[in-house]
Amino acid sequence: MTIVVAASAIVGALVFAGVSIWPFPQVLAWMRAVPDKTGKLPTPGPIEAFDGTTALVICLLVLLPLSAWVAHLLVEPLRRLMRALESALASYRDGDFSISIGSGRNDELGDLIHMHNALGQTLREQRQHLAQRELLLDTVVQNTPVALVLTDATGKVTYANIAARHLFNEGRALAGLDFATVLEAMPVNLRDAAGAGEDALFNVEMDGSEETFHLSQRGFRLQGRPHRLQLYRRMTRELSRQEVHTWKRVIRVISHELNNSLAPISSLSHSGAELARRGDLARLSGVFASIGDRAKHLHSFIAGYASFAKLPAPQAREVPWAPFLDDLALHAEFRLAAPLPEHPGWFDRTQVEQVLINLIKNAHEAGGEATEVSLAVHHIGRETLIEVADRGPGMSDTVLAQALLPFYSTKRSGTGLGLALAREISEAHGGRIALSNRDGGGLRVTLLLPAGPA
Repeated sequence: MTIVVAASAIVGALVFAGVSIWPFPQVLAWMRAVPDKTGKLPTPGPIEAFDGTTALVICLLVLLPLSAWVAHLLVEPLRRLMRALESALASYRDGDFSISIGSGRNDELGDLIHMHNALGQTLREQRQHLAQRELLLDTVVQNTPVALVLTDATGKVTYANIAARHLFNEGRALAGLDFATVLEAMPVNLRDAAGAGEDALFNVEMDGSEETFHLSQRGFRLQGRPHRLQLYRRMTRELSRQEVHTWKRVIRVISHELNNSLAPISSLSHSGAELARRGDLARLSGVFASIGDRAKHLHSFIAGYASFAKLPAPQAREVPWAPFLDDLALHAEFRLAAPLPEHPGWFDRTQVEQVLINLIKNAHEAGGEATEVSLAVHHIGRETLIEVADRGPGMSDTVLAQALLPFYSTKRSGTGLGLALAREISEAHGGRIALSNRDGGGLRVTLLLPAGPA
């Protein structure tokens, strides 16, 4: 471009000099000196008034067409390139990244074209990769046994996989249908669970048998609009296997405890009969006392299982912390590790007190120093956090993964009801329980409860 401008300036200067200095004035003078057919010289005319203004006008008349032609030669490739770029950008806007621009230029515009083509190639590869991922995700979602239904803010179904179509619409498409209308044809338990807007576990009668479903619901925004995702998973087989496994564990624990109690009772009964036959009545009282102790232990063992099975629904109410922990200290020894929160607790006093008694008892039985058994209460947001910690040996990863399961115990005489009862009571309150090893040794049991009514 610099060369073109410089050349234009030089050509303009040369034309102006040619018109005003040489050779255009000399040519005009020579033409005037040529006589006509009569032999007379031409009469001087307006040409004698030739000056710089006339030369400038002549230069403009000569240079303007020449400039227009040269500008056309220079600008036309740029115009074609701009039209090609406009077409490519319009294709990109429509989602078509297959457009490339061909050019043999070796200047900055050629570099721009090469960058544009490289951008198009990158977008094509990303689009292809994204399409493959979407195809893989759709294949996985469509073939999963979990029924998936996605609805928009109006309740219309925007997406449903194969399992959802078979569950709700006999295999026909659900997209575009009103999900509330679809649910009207479903069993009452399923409609109630879906309308509750929360996760739920429910049973329905389907095809002559009872099926157990777990419903998971989540709300989120998709492309700036609210949507709701519902996942219906059949849990019948899993729960049946877990139920059988639990029953086997219960039977093993009860059988072990019965054998531990009935075997001594049988032996003591035989000894008592032998003493009675010999007439040694003085020792019979000790035998009967031992039989009574074993029977009492067996009764307390069975009563523990009965209380777990008959656990009532919690009656939550406000509980001031200071009086509650003062009463708890009468049943279990612990050290308060943090100041009590001013906000009162919200739980069933009797049930949570029983949970904490069991947790503190376990902390003392862990083997650490009794003075290291601590209890702390924190109020965090909408939750109340109760921590019971000790300095015992802690738990291995395997034990941590199973400690909260019902009837699981690492103690020789344990029933496996302590932590299971804590889990049952915390979940009944709408909370949860967690176990973790402490730095420096020991175990921390965290009980999370709602800080107030829902």
